[in-house]
Amino acid sequence: MKQAVLRSLFVLGLAGSVLNPSLSQAQSINAGGREAVAENPFKVQEVAAFNTPWAIAFLPDQRLLVTEKAGHIFLTDQKGKKTEVANVPPVSFEGQNGLLDIAVSPDFATDKLVYFTYAEPERSGKDVLSSLTFARAKLSEKDGKASLDDLTVLWRQMPKSKWGQPGGIIAFSPDGKYLFLTSGDRMNPKTAQDPKLALGKVLRFNRDGSVPQDNPRSDLAGQDADNARALTWTTGHRNPYGLAFAADGKLWLHEMGPKGGDELNLIKQGLNYGWPVVSNGTQYSGEAIPHHETRPEFEPPVIYWTPVIAPAGLAFYEGGLFKDWKGSALIGGLASMALIRVAFKDNGDADEAERYDMGNRIRDVAVAKDGSVYVIEDDIPGRLLRLTPK
Repeated sequence: MKQAVLRSLFVLGLAGSVLNPSLSQAQSINAGGREAVAENPFKVQEVAAFNTPWAIAFLPDQRLLVTEKAGHIFLTDQKGKKTEVANVPPVSFEGQNGLLDIAVSPDFATDKLVYFTYAEPERSGKDVLSSLTFARAKLSEKDGKASLDDLTVLWRQMPKSKWGQPGGIIAFSPDGKYLFLTSGDRMNPKTAQDPKLALGKVLRFNRDGSVPQDNPRSDLAGQDADNARALTWTTGHRNPYGLAFAADGKLWLHEMGPKGGDELNLIKQGLNYGWPVVSNGTQYSGEAIPHHETRPEFEPPVIYWTPVIAPAGLAFYEGGLFKDWKGSALIGGLASMALIRVAFKDNGDADEAERYDMGNRIRDVAVAKDGSVYVIEDDIPGRLLRLTPK
């Protein structure tokens, strides 16, 4: 009976305030007006260049996989040698859509699997529609060539859309058993509060794409075309382009707000984060949106940015090269053209600690095994850069 009540509250979007009322009383910090530090504490080495790259991911041997938005994947070594990966599926490359995130299996040494997201195209009259599509394939290498083999589509967002803001960021749970995926609202804000649509949500999968039995509404598996309700972990998100687990096992997400109101959120099962009912930004038209503090049933961000930073890419730093960065979150900034460091206190509070001027839009960030930091620029060409202490 108790489980049924909790599931009902989740569907209504009230679980966050009922299960833990104190969560929605926390005071959000506005870090939007921060200035970049006078001098960056790192030196920058260009490794390679790409055509509108979108995501980077390390293989166990510390080579990188780099996606290009137009539909290309490259295997790149530390010296910048690039090998294009064959058999990448067709993508809808327009606006914010294209080939998106890529993640390496925790068991890559034995299974050779990579997981990736893309906007899968379908023509409908004069329009090109697309689904956010989540797939996996075996990364095969032979005679200096690389390819995706045995491609399996794990999930497709339905119905298809012609708009942007797809989300598409992948994160493995710390135990490697589950996959989390962000799905944007596809520029149709009301979808983020519709439980029957997998838009404006964080979704949780088993590694084979099936529904975990302990998801909030796993009882609804098979009842939606894309298992929207059964897969939903949290709801009320706009345009989430960052998702990562911290060393303590907490899951963090950042998302772009409208005019103002970029957010960093601590993700907890069943909570509703409020979009588009609340936001700490305003509509592009100038129309006001109620702020989070006016609606305590919605979970507020830990940090928000007005003016925006346009966050993209998220990684937690546990390396040894940058001693002061231990435990920090590193966020790429598009509009801010910066790398942003967020520091966390023992009580869980967070704040922007430093902002580093990168002189270009930063699309993604990743941490190498040796503690160096890699970022990729959102540009043509977009450079892959290695950051090490000065």
